[in-house]
Amino acid sequence: MNALIRQTYLDSIEKYLGKNIIIILTGQRRVGKSYILRLLRDKIKTDEQINAIFIDKEKKEFDYIKTYQDLNSFIDERRDKRKRNFILVDEIQEIEEFEKSVRSYYEEPDIEIIITGSNSNMLSSDLSTRIGGRYKEVYVQALSYNEFMQFHQLPDLDDTLSKYILFGGLPGLVKMGLDEQDALEYQTDVYHTVLLKDVIMRNQIRNVPFLENLVRFLADNTGKIISANSIAKYMKSQGENVTSTIVTNYLKYFCDAYVTHKVNRYDIHGKKLFESNDKYFFEDHGIRNALAGGTREGDIEKVIENIIYNHLIRLGYEVTVGQLQSSEVDFVCTKPDGRRVYVQASYIIADDYTREREFGNLRAIKDNYPKYVISMTPLVTRNDDNGITHLHLRKFLTEGL
Repeated sequence: MNALIRQTYLDSIEKYLGKNIIIILTGQRRVGKSYILRLLRDKIKTDEQINAIFIDKEKKEFDYIKTYQDLNSFIDERRDKRKRNFILVDEIQEIEEFEKSVRSYYEEPDIEIIITGSNSNMLSSDLSTRIGGRYKEVYVQALSYNEFMQFHQLPDLDDTLSKYILFGGLPGLVKMGLDEQDALEYQTDVYHTVLLKDVIMRNQIRNVPFLENLVRFLADNTGKIISANSIAKYMKSQGENVTSTIVTNYLKYFCDAYVTHKVNRYDIHGKKLFESNDKYFFEDHGIRNALAGGTREGDIEKVIENIIYNHLIRLGYEVTVGQLQSSEVDFVCTKPDGRRVYVQASYIIADDYTREREFGNLRAIKDNYPKYVISMTPLVTRNDDNGITHLHLRKFLTEGL
């Protein structure tokens, strides 16, 4: 197998080197942050003017680095002031008060700092306060469909898309092979690692059974509008007496660990965000499938919507759910420069009722921003339907909008 070079992420890192900016790779565990950091390390080590100081907190050889003092000692022993020093630390949130070290070395002219973390709180902690916003976050996602094909050496065919829909994009699956049972065991192992390290231990969760029931509820209801109150009522009906406040906190813990992503609703006519009732999507739809169990026949639309959401984020959009009076538009997607598109996700549009449901909601929006329906309808590649583009999922995942 040829090494997969996730060049987009390497380019994002290299763009900010030498600009007195701390670079932070964020994202769920096992999506490839460590691999990208090692790729960077191996690349810069070929330059004799660079000294690379590498720490991987997921490896037992670095277990003794527990505090910022330990980190300082490790760096000072290996620093070479005659060269440009790169400090590369993987899963830095495992080091107590790491932000003190980062802040100290950040001031040094001969040092570049690139770190990874699996909890979004590290960006809202003392780190951002101490460095005054002088950092760049590079969000690393699970494999895209194009990367999945490259990683597993598969052609762009319907069968490959079916495999991507089923298995998801965890890079480590290449070691397992695309065998359903092996993949399920690996996905479950990754999920439990993330749950234990980044949710239970970090937030000192005591009610672990409820936590696991909640994440399974999210898997069953991917892409549906839900609220903390509705979840609390459902859990009560299942014999689990929890408050909406506890539900809200637990939902945030999942999002902080990048297991799930909360997507707010947006009033298209009123042009404002709603403050309650959101959708949740999984970082890796393969893990979502493992948690939901069963086959994909009954929930294919949920998985497709999850895949489309993640790819819209990959394309650089800020994504919300569109509320249009009594109807809904799956995604309102906005670029930083204000450009907007509307997207409906569907499985197969095989009759007039389904066509009217998917296309009708978009036609009800009275503005001139581009509108798309993305589906797996056979014989569709990229068709125009009275100003609305009907795009096949494979076409979207390989070429974008």
